[in-house]
Order: sequence, then structure tokens, then C-alpha cells
Amino acid sequence: MLETHLTDIFVALNKAEVRYLVVGGLAVIAHGHVRGTVDLDLVVALDAMNAQRTLDALGTLGYRPRAPVNASDFASAQSRDSWRKDKGMLVFQLVSPRHEETAIDLFIREPFNFAQEFAAAPRLELIPGIETPVVRYETLLIMKRNANRPKDIEDIRNLELARQSLEPGHDFPI
Repeated sequence: MLETHLTDIFVALNKAEVRYLVVGGLAVIAHGHVRGTVDLDLVVALDAMNAQRTLDALGTLGYRPRAPVNASDFASAQSRDSWRKDKGMLVFQLVSPRHEETAIDLFIREPFNFAQEFAAAPRLELIPGIETPVVRYETLLIMKRNANRPKDIEDIRNLELARQSLEPGHDFPI
């Protein structure tokens, strides 16, 4: 069922030409360590047009903010700054009654130079036939180190072990 939800999400984002990167648990899986994940973490370019395209695309799938705010507030840098300063918010969570198992967390700040990372990101078929931009391995490790939660430290360890387990001279797929 998760694959169906991800298919719908990635198709909607790609059709709307949203500039986004998959980060978090799904990126960990894409980079070689299979583990469970309960949401989809995305970093999107936070210019007003791209942020609004993101909301519009996800809105077609029934996604709405979990917090009691207007979805369009996400497109406002001032609103996002206020959420971060006043509420300590790091991500803007969207939920959908049609995709109950797949909450989406949108970062409210770009944790890296988005344009640079987007240009360098591998485009992978996380879902067969759907090209999806995934944050680079090195950047994912930096994000995990910065978060420094127990699950992030465990992800780093497992990602590094996955890389080390490759035969000499064999490149990791991404």
C-alpha cells in the first residue's frame, strides 16, 4: 500500500514540476540500508512559487496541514520563520485521509544549498518507472549528524556498514 501512496505522491510532484529532494528514512533506504519508515521527508525549494506548487500538487491527493494553519502559509517565508522561532517547528507535516499511512514532512528551512544539491542529486526509480530526486549520500550523512538523534546515529552506522560491505572496486549504485 505504501508503494501506491508513494507513486501517487511522486507522480503529483513531478507533474507539477516541483523541485524537491527525498531525505530521511526513504533516502536511507535508497542509499542501501533497508529499514522501516513511517513518513516521507522532503526538502523542497522554498521560493514562494515552488512552495505553492508543492502544496497544490499534494492538495490534489487530499493532503492538508496537521497543525491548525492554512496550507498556503507554508509558501510564506515570514510564516515559516515565525513557526521556527515561536513554536520550534522544524517540519510542516501534511496528512491525507486518502493516504493515512503516509504523512509528509516538509522541511521549513532548506538544510543545505538547495539549488546545488538538487543539481547534484541522483534521480532514482524508487518506484519503477518514476524518476525521483534523492539527496546525495554525503549530504544525507551530514543531515543525520546534525540531527544527532539515536535513530540518526544508527542510520549513519548502518549506511557506512552498507558501503563497507561492497566488494573492492564495486561502486555503490548511488
